Amino acid sequence: MTDATLTAFDPAAAGWKQFRWHEDGFPTLVGPFWSKKEDVGWAYGLLAEEKHGNAHGIVHGGMLVTFLDQILGATCWEAAKRDPVVTIQLNTHFVSAARAGEFMEARAEAVRATKSIVFVRGQITVGDRVVATADGVWKRLGAR
Repeated sequence: MTDATLTAFDPAAAGWKQFRWHEDGFPTLVGPFWSKKEDVGWAYGLLAEEKHGNAHGIVHGGMLVTFLDQILGATCWEAAKRDPVVTIQLNTHFVSAARAGEFMEARAEAVRATKSIVFVRGQITVGDRVVATADGVWKRLGAR
């Protein structure tokens, strides 16, 4: 794959803005992540790069889980009225492969938010193709 192929899609030119959940730490090592406001909620993006790949030439499952954890977590944070939240459980299903140069989009929805936990589900797609789905539970920090 050539560098031209990897840079063919420009998220900023397509109206996406960089999404910085953290200013440092692990998420900054694997991004950049992108976001775009939609009619209902947010869409999040990640341009798959060679660094995200595994030995088979596809995006590593750990990268897909990281992307889902970030996006489902952001969705829970909003549902928790921006109180801090942490992952309790994250169930992931790998449906198809993504490759370097593809722009992956993720969308999530909070299914239910209580005083102490938030239930969420979401998916990653490339175009119309589903790459991975997930559901999980996040704990609202400080809640009892």
